[in-house]
Amino acid sequence: MSKPLSYQLPISHLLLALAIVAVWGTNFVVIKISLDSFPPFLFAGLRYLFAFLPAALFLSRPKVSWINLCVYGLAVGVGQFGVLYYAINGNISPGLASLVIQTQVFFTIGFAMLFAKERLKLYQAIAVIIAMTGLGIIAVHTDTTTTFLGLALVVFAGFSWGIANTTSRRAGAINMLSYVVWASVFAIPPLFVISWVFEGGWGSMEASLTSAPIGAWFGVLWQSWGNTIFGYGAWAWLLSKHPAAVVAPAPLLVPIFGMAAAAYFLGEPLPLWKILAAGLVITGLVVNLFWPSIAKQLKHRFS
Repeated sequence: MSKPLSYQLPISHLLLALAIVAVWGTNFVVIKISLDSFPPFLFAGLRYLFAFLPAALFLSRPKVSWINLCVYGLAVGVGQFGVLYYAINGNISPGLASLVIQTQVFFTIGFAMLFAKERLKLYQAIAVIIAMTGLGIIAVHTDTTTTFLGLALVVFAGFSWGIANTTSRRAGAINMLSYVVWASVFAIPPLFVISWVFEGGWGSMEASLTSAPIGAWFGVLWQSWGNTIFGYGAWAWLLSKHPAAVVAPAPLLVPIFGMAAAAYFLGEPLPLWKILAAGLVITGLVVNLFWPSIAKQLKHRFS
């Protein structure tokens, strides 16, 4: 039986959803601060090392193929977060990164069209155009804090997230937390190899590991346990308890938390063009997510 349109989350579950998106949104500030102590790919490698251990000792491997786990782990670990960390390390401000990464929604749609033979609907095309207009505004306002390279890298991170989403959908109905934990093992070796080759070799890695302050290690644990263990675990639990249509809109708040946290903690400016760009990207996401429900209600009301 379908849930009524008036279906609402219990207050405790609503607060949990807000806590999840707050962790995901403020995470971009934590990334920026931690990158003062760790080079980006080493930082990403540490994130997935501690996401895999010790959690893998308590969570059984999900019943999916190793290939599926490998593709997801490489896409989300190297393609999404490795590249995202590299971009935030001097190429884009963390607030804008939290916004631009949401392009993953449209890449996910594109992959669904390509692999699942889904057709692009008119409202989805309009949503993409609106969001791309917002990205265009960002592109013409690049400066020392946000370069075109940084914008391109975060869009690529969104592309990789879209691959990860498509891969996880093919995994079927599984324990998402266990899936994320076990897929992490495939991200660890390439991230450490990239760090060793391009970030100064073992000497530089050892220096970072031994000189990093407690706050930087807190940032690693925030990535591993806050975002992965708490974020994905609690998110999967909410999705198991409530209709996806009720829970799914919550991540739309991630860039709002991200930009607000960057402005408050890092003094990232919020000029009018940035607010306009954010409004357009979020509007595109809202149109993509809510238009079918709105159209259905309008049709029902006026029929």
